Amino acid sequence: MTDYESLSRLPIFDNTLLDWSIALGVAAVALFVLLFVRRTVRTYHSKMQATTEKELLEIPIQVLSRTTLLLLVVVALFIGSQWLVKGPAVQRVLQSAVTIALFWQAGIWMVAAVAIWLDRKRQRSLATDRAAVGSLGIIGFVLNVVIWAMVLLLTLDNLGIDITALIAGLGIGGIAVALAVQNVLGDLFASLSITLDRPFVVGDFLIVGDFMGSVEYIGIKSTRLRSLSGEQIVIANSDLLSSRVRNYGRMNERRVVFGTSITYETDPAHIERIPSLIREIVESQPDTRFDRSHFAKHAAASLDFETVYYVLSADFNKYMDIQQQINLRLHRELLAMGVEFAYPTQKLYLVDQTPAPAGAVKQRRDSPLDATSSKADE
Repeated sequence: MTDYESLSRLPIFDNTLLDWSIALGVAAVALFVLLFVRRTVRTYHSKMQATTEKELLEIPIQVLSRTTLLLLVVVALFIGSQWLVKGPAVQRVLQSAVTIALFWQAGIWMVAAVAIWLDRKRQRSLATDRAAVGSLGIIGFVLNVVIWAMVLLLTLDNLGIDITALIAGLGIGGIAVALAVQNVLGDLFASLSITLDRPFVVGDFLIVGDFMGSVEYIGIKSTRLRSLSGEQIVIANSDLLSSRVRNYGRMNERRVVFGTSITYETDPAHIERIPSLIREIVESQPDTRFDRSHFAKHAAASLDFETVYYVLSADFNKYMDIQQQINLRLHRELLAMGVEFAYPTQKLYLVDQTPAPAGAVKQRRDSPLDATSSKADE
């Protein structure tokens, strides 16, 4: 007996045309009802989204609105098949089809629920915990992999495949795959390390080697920075963790060191006054903490002062505004005292080479000259 003959002898083909018509009619009515219910759910969800309030049933309704047409068709056909005479084999096939469709629909529902939860978590974290934002994408990826792996295994088990042997085979094959994609896996584990350890978060300003920029996105394989000049910098997570990273996003205050140079002709009384003057100027600025100001050294062409203070903010623009006000006031105060700022100068000593009478002493005259006058004398 051929396969075609054995198939034609199944009990389902013993049904009359009237039985098939009733079954198809019932299936059509069931499909219409299911479509109407799905449309009602989606309409209600649209109304809930139009309001700003977060309602208790909003997430379940949004998840149910992701119901696929394939599931509705399979369920409607299963309902219609109940009006037909079927054998055990056909009944098992129909039950397996409905079960597999439910498994995959459940996977879609769970993925949708995870996406909705992560989106709400991301919106809350942007204002309160920026560190969580970078880890949400990695968490979502891991959860999606777990969900679809479970759906696939349940589907194979329902089809009669021994998943125990399959899992064992995947474990052996996984070693070979891991060796082939070890760079990708290295970046994946590096992203998990970033998620757990949180050396930086979205929004932090980093300097990594010769590159600098604010963290824009932390992904599975790479982290993306937005540089000051506007371009995007993509760095592999494994390279990022193996580098020395300077994180300015964790800066609470900024230490500032600046110098002031004056000429050697300055009166000693003014030299003694300058450190206290600088302290007074720094302390008059808001959001600063003065540390010290000293006459540091006698340089080649100037008397150098060194000042240290702290800006009680990590904002670079605010630091520059404060430093500008300090420089402007210091410039005015020193000019009012008659103190000149030093600039690179060179003093040349000229010796008269004219032969002197016997017994006379040669006189040396010295005067500060710039490079142009010294060449003219030569």
